[in-house]
Amino acid sequence: MELVETSVTWHIYAIVILVLIMINNLVTVLRTKDYITLVKRLKIQTPIYHSMNAVVAYTGGVVAAFSHDLSITVVLMLVTTIFIMVLEIKRYKKMRVIKLAEIEKQNEFRLFAKKIYMMEITAVMFTYVISKIF
Repeated sequence: MELVETSVTWHIYAIVILVLIMINNLVTVLRTKDYITLVKRLKIQTPIYHSMNAVVAYTGGVVAAFSHDLSITVVLMLVTTIFIMVLEIKRYKKMRVIKLAEIEKQNEFRLFAKKIYMMEITAVMFTYVISKIF
């Protein structure tokens, strides 16, 4: 049972770190004026972001498997993890094709990235609230 307790602890830590990365990325999008600087910062954060999302999914899977639990909460957490991963991939794909001279597309990307990060943070908070209810 110590493995389950350790996995739950690491799962919670990983979720907190993932949300902090989301908030950091949102703040970066809001405060960085230069597009090239923004892209460089987000490119550095992307592998860290996906790694933490993978840690969240893995530790959650370990906890669910050892608990023999496949409740609606676990399914919601899996869906949220996949949702976050897909949104982040969409954000990255949109970001990498924008050229330096395309100022209008850069501004559209900033708005898009703000929406993406707000949706991701909202999804995590929604999942947390639902998990406490069920």
